[in-house]
Amino acid sequence: MDLIIIGLLGGLITGISPCILPVLPVIFLTGGAQSASYEGEAVPAKRSRPYFVIAGLVLSFTLVTLAGSLLLGLLNLPQDIIRWVGIAVLVVIGVGLIVPRFQHILERPFQRFGQREVKNRGNGFGVGLALGAVFVPCAGPVLAAIIVAGSTGQIGVGTVLLTVSFAIGVAVPLLVFALAGRSVIERIRAFRTKERALRIAAGVAMIALAVGLVFNVPQALQRLLPDYTAPLQEQIADSEQVQDALDLGGLVNDENKDLDKCTNGATELESCGTAPSIKGIQQWLNTPDGEAIDLKDLRGQVVLIDFWAYSCINCQRSIPHVVAWDETYRDAGLQVIGVHSPEYAFEKDPGNVAAGARDFGIEYPVALDNTLSTWTNYRNRYWPAHYLIDAEGTVRHISFGEGNYAATEAMIRELLQDADPDVELPAATDVKDETPEVGATTRETFLGSSKDVNYGGGDEYRRGDGSFRFPEDQPDDSFALDGDWTVDTQYVTPAGDDDGRIRLHYRAAEVRMVVAGSGEVVVRDADGNAQTIRIDGTPRSYGLLEQDDIAKGTFTLEVPAGVEVYSFTFG
Repeated sequence: MDLIIIGLLGGLITGISPCILPVLPVIFLTGGAQSASYEGEAVPAKRSRPYFVIAGLVLSFTLVTLAGSLLLGLLNLPQDIIRWVGIAVLVVIGVGLIVPRFQHILERPFQRFGQREVKNRGNGFGVGLALGAVFVPCAGPVLAAIIVAGSTGQIGVGTVLLTVSFAIGVAVPLLVFALAGRSVIERIRAFRTKERALRIAAGVAMIALAVGLVFNVPQALQRLLPDYTAPLQEQIADSEQVQDALDLGGLVNDENKDLDKCTNGATELESCGTAPSIKGIQQWLNTPDGEAIDLKDLRGQVVLIDFWAYSCINCQRSIPHVVAWDETYRDAGLQVIGVHSPEYAFEKDPGNVAAGARDFGIEYPVALDNTLSTWTNYRNRYWPAHYLIDAEGTVRHISFGEGNYAATEAMIRELLQDADPDVELPAATDVKDETPEVGATTRETFLGSSKDVNYGGGDEYRRGDGSFRFPEDQPDDSFALDGDWTVDTQYVTPAGDDDGRIRLHYRAAEVRMVVAGSGEVVVRDADGNAQTIRIDGTPRSYGLLEQDDIAKGTFTLEVPAGVEVYSFTFG
């Protein structure tokens, strides 16, 4: 019941947000647009037409959001193909509304089913199906949870209930507009006598929407309008009850049902059930001929599973400890397995991961968990995360995030001695723990629209092209843009030929940025001192600052066209 209420509430908030504005003209007009008979005359639309339009939208939006990524992954098709198909269908339907003869040509293949069934007679279900494929509302916490569940392939009853209730919540305000369109057309005589004009207007609106979607006009429109639903979205996101209900990454199954018996960061061994299997791996690195590893074949050995991502600053500080444990205890019976679970799309590339592993000195096996299947099977939510498994295959310790290294190593030694009482263990490792104090540094800052964090500009920050200006009073621990920029889901890049500027207020001893493309980025500090960083190739992490103590500072980056800036990390 909680999932249904949360889904409906999240959908209703989205349904009244600026995100729906681009589709409102189409819904308003098609809710009462007339159909065309085979004689070319206008036929009054059925009173049920608005309901069919919205029903089609709910169905296609639900299927695309919930299972779209999963299906396209299985078919090995581009992730945006559904969107382009929806745009094409909108154009076709729009042309059909404007040119009745064209609509008849499209319907000819279906005439064998009987003319009565072919005549639209006001049924707008097809229109709704096309709208649902292209209608992507603001990604609030409810939709984000649904997308994660869909992309990881973990679609259960709870996920379906949440998705359907969210879609219904979005549909309620849209249905009001569709019914309003029908009512206006029925009540105003001028509209009733101009059926042909209404059909043309609806067709033009559809084609205009399709063209706008191609050029990301809806995103530009949304940036111009204040998001008056933001406080409501924040209330949902900050609610502990909602966070628990939306924890779809923690879906429980027979393999992982006992993992919650482990306490995060415990200082003593616990017993948390048999280790879940490693599944859904695209490729293995550092194994003979790329062979897969089955945990069942490792019985008798102590296993440490490390979930990581190569551009994650937290992982970069943690990996030296894992590498040291592997080198120190490998001959004593420890098997380390790195499960690379990407945050970014570029982290799914095997070449990028292999290069990152080499840079960190990783020689132990690495599994490319690009679909987050193993991540989900371990109910994981963190980078990094360590799962310690004894020689019998039982999970004995879990540690999320950085730190707790001394306790984890002590338990590794204890399990190795339990597995082989005669083992002679070498001295404990001596890797400095560089975990920053909680809240001492600026939090990791993402610049993509799907995960933007710490934006301190005065404008709305949304996907698409836009012009930005530095604010007069920029908050601490934030970034702002200046110039013409293209904001993508995962990065920003200058939109024109001129350089764009980024101003970063930070609090850290170390500052790094994840950047890709080709060009020279000029970085200036508050005193005007400049350094030039040459960027060339796939996304990787570049150092901007390294000092002994945490301190406040400001960088202004001059970014040329052709360079993509993904994130800033702080230590």
